[in-house]
Amino acid sequence: MEKTPVMSAQGAPPGGPYTPALRWGELLFVSGQVGVDPATGEPVEGDFAAEVRQVLSNVQTLVEAGGSSMDKVLRATVYLTDMALFADMNAVYEEFFPEPRPTRSTVQVGLARNFRVEIDVIAHT
Repeated sequence: MEKTPVMSAQGAPPGGPYTPALRWGELLFVSGQVGVDPATGEPVEGDFAAEVRQVLSNVQTLVEAGGSSMDKVLRATVYLTDMALFADMNAVYEEFFPEPRPTRSTVQVGLARNFRVEIDVIAHT
């Protein structure tokens, strides 16, 4: 098996030396996505819900570019700068993932450029 890079012309550009997503057999690994608006390359403006929505939209763009869909996401990791944002993140997260939702871990971290949330996923194709 080969690992195949997955990119999307509609996706946010990578912010460093990494591949946005890799396909390995029937699995798709999507790198951590932040709230960057792909049209401008800048952080999305608005409240925290808008930031989470942009993050998950960026995830969805790569998942679909890799030949999968949000209902085939098996695993998600959510990185929050403040666990007080957990409930607000969950409210938007539920909009993107149908039941049964993926397994998930959520951890508190420091993120670059004042982002408050980052999410990476593993999906079945």
